[in-house]
This record gives sequence, structure tokens and C-alpha cells, in this order.
Amino acid sequence: MPGTVVVGTQWGDEGKGKVIDLLSDHMHMVVRFQGGNNAGHTIVYDGETLKLHLIPSGILYPHIVPVIGNGVIVNPRILIEEMDNLAALDVDTGRLRISHNAHLILPYHEALDGLMEERRGGEGLGTTRRGIGPTYADKAYRVGLRMQDMLDPAVLREKVRTAVEERNRLLRCVYDAPPLDAEAVAEAYEGYARRLKPCLADTSLLIKEALRAGRNVLFEGAQGLMLDLDHGTYPFVTSSNTVAGAACAGAGVGPRDIDEVIGVTKAYVTRVGAGPFPTEQDNEIGNTMQEVGREFGTTTGRRRRCGWFDLVILRYAARLNSLTSMAVTKLDVLSGFDTLKVCVAYRHGEEVLDDFPLLSGVFAACEPIYEELPGWKSDISQARGLDDLPAEARGYLDFISSRSGVPISLVSVGPARQQTILLDGGEAPLAQGRFLFQDDLPL
Repeated sequence: MPGTVVVGTQWGDEGKGKVIDLLSDHMHMVVRFQGGNNAGHTIVYDGETLKLHLIPSGILYPHIVPVIGNGVIVNPRILIEEMDNLAALDVDTGRLRISHNAHLILPYHEALDGLMEERRGGEGLGTTRRGIGPTYADKAYRVGLRMQDMLDPAVLREKVRTAVEERNRLLRCVYDAPPLDAEAVAEAYEGYARRLKPCLADTSLLIKEALRAGRNVLFEGAQGLMLDLDHGTYPFVTSSNTVAGAACAGAGVGPRDIDEVIGVTKAYVTRVGAGPFPTEQDNEIGNTMQEVGREFGTTTGRRRRCGWFDLVILRYAARLNSLTSMAVTKLDVLSGFDTLKVCVAYRHGEEVLDDFPLLSGVFAACEPIYEELPGWKSDISQARGLDDLPAEARGYLDFISSRSGVPISLVSVGPARQQTILLDGGEAPLAQGRFLFQDDLPL
């Protein structure tokens, strides 16, 4: 049963969207299995800029069934906006299927997210304030509303009104914030329900039927390993599990349904928001990476912090995700450096750590141990095979692969589909498309 998971190996923003786009040529179904509209990518399609935060980019292909799995939390207003933007470009959104069990983001989740972050002051987590944490909290509290509540719009309206009135007491009494208009919110969600009801489906069954029929199914993760709720740099993480194993719970499939796990890793490292970052270059080197790589958050527009490649994190990602291969993106951004540094281990006091440390406090105090490699000056954006790359670039890739134990299946040297090198010997899935993928554009 040909199931493939694509996950990020760093703090997100690795360029998963382009990799998913390339693989979509050979897929029947693309399934988003976790997160919400706190992640996203920008696509230039037919000359128009699309900002997708919830709908899998596979929707741009008429042969693909795009699926939002039960592990995703859905802001219906954002979802409908995306559907309308796509429909305006003659993209068929009627193929979209949404799990009955996906949870709903409501306006009080967004309000609470912002208020809690403000209360933290200088100790903020760097949340996107999209209501992600409070929605997942309600899911765990077992008081959340789900997509299946939309099956009866009138019933949903009453449930929303009751929930808003309950949260208004929290907004007033704890945060001294103005209450939400319960009737207005209820009316809006009744309208969303009428619009989205035709998209609801038993997505777990749909996926299983596709796999049984031998169809190719791609499971799409959001963010990256280091933002995983359990395995990331807690508390500076997202509110869901971003590891490959979460595809099973978030899509409703079993572990034996997964055949391949592709880890997407940027040729350097970036991070948005607060939290420890051992290889960060808060200097001219980091500024160059940020400017050349156009490192702005797709969802927030915030500047991404940039640093040298971290092999400790990649080995950690390989272990937790059982990576079968990795896709290296943005190799072209490193063109022009005289030397490149790669973190091969951490130093904590007198101790050298080859593996990711167990304790958060230890990680926050770690210093990187670097090995230096020669850089290259030539433009590699036109490279279409390994032989087109300078020896130094090939050496850099070999170093990353050999030291991590993960083979490289794909190298991206630019934002366009054609700016890709495949290393698996297969035919390049690079047919001319109507769109250019650019997951690194500022909003």
C-alpha cells in the first residue's frame, strides 16, 4: 500500500510545499494530517498569488483528491476564503474532503491565544495568535466543536452560541477583555456549515480505500520536528505532533500503511519566534541567508532567524521519523560563502553531545561544535543533475548524507519546479505547470 509521509526536519519552513508539489504528479490523494492555519505556503499560480494555509496544494491538480484529516483544526472562515480564491482561478474545490472529526477554531480561541501571549510579556512563546493552542486544548478537554457538528447548521448555531457565552465569562473575568457577540458568531458559523457540509466525509475510509486499490497517497505534515509538542523545543513548540507517526493518528490509518518517509531539510537552518537555536547567526552571515533566501514567515510575515546547518537535529529527526530519504532545499542560497560551517555535535560545559539532549535546559545552554567545509561561488540555480554542481556543493551534500545516515533523494536549487535535482535515478516529475511554488515569500 503506497503511502508516503513528508515531514519537516527542523523548525518548519523547510520548503515542504515544493517537495509535495513535485510528488503530487504521481499521487492520487494528498492528506493534511495536523496543524491549522498557523502554517502555510505561497504559490504563484497563473500569475496570481495564492496563500494556502489549510487546503493541500495538491488541489491544483485535477487528478488529486485533497483531504483535510481529523488531526487538523479548521478555521472555517479561512478555509472558505481559500476555496473562493481557488474557484476564482477555475480550480475545482468540489474535490476537497474534510474529516467529520476535525475540530473547529472559533473566534474566542483566537482571542484567548492573543491575550495569553500578551500576558506572558517578554516570556512569550512566539505564537501566531491564530487560536491553535486553545483549540487543541479544548479538544483535549473534550469540549471542542467538530466538523460533524455542521451536519445540522441549526444545531451548530445553538452549540456555538452556548460556547461563546461560556467563553465570554472567561474573557471578562480573567482577562478583562470585551465579550464576543455570541449571536453574530453563531450566525456566521451557521453560514459556514451550509457551505462546508458537502465537503464532509469519512476521510479515514476514503484513504484506506485508495491504499487498498494501490493508489499513491501522500501525507502532508505542517511545521517541523523541532516544533513537535512532545519531541520539540518545549515550550517553544506548536500544539500538535509533527512527527511522521502523527500521520497515522491524524489521518486515521495504521503504521503499516506507510511505506516511505521523506524528511525535508533546508541546506541551512531557520526558525521563527522565540526559543533556543544553537547555530543561529545573529550577524552578517545570518542577514545574508535571510536576504538571499527571502526568509519571512508565510503565515506571519515575521523575519526568520537563520543559522548554519545542524547535523545533531537532522540525526534526531532521522531517528524519530524513521526517514527513508531526505530532500535538501535552498542549496542555492549558500552560493557565495567562502566557507560553510556544519554543526556536528554540541558542547555543554565539558561534555560533548553527539545526540540531541534530553533536558530542555541543557539544549538551551549548548554551544555548537563545527566542522568547516569549502564553499562555492558559482550560481547553481540552473543545475539539473549532480554533475552540474561544483565539487564543493557535491561535497557539502555528501557530508550531510554520510554524517546523518540518510540518503538524499532530491535537491532544490531554486523556487521553480524545474530547479530540482533528483538523485534516485527516476524520471523527473517536472512537467511544465501553471504555477511556481514559493513557500518563502512574505505575505
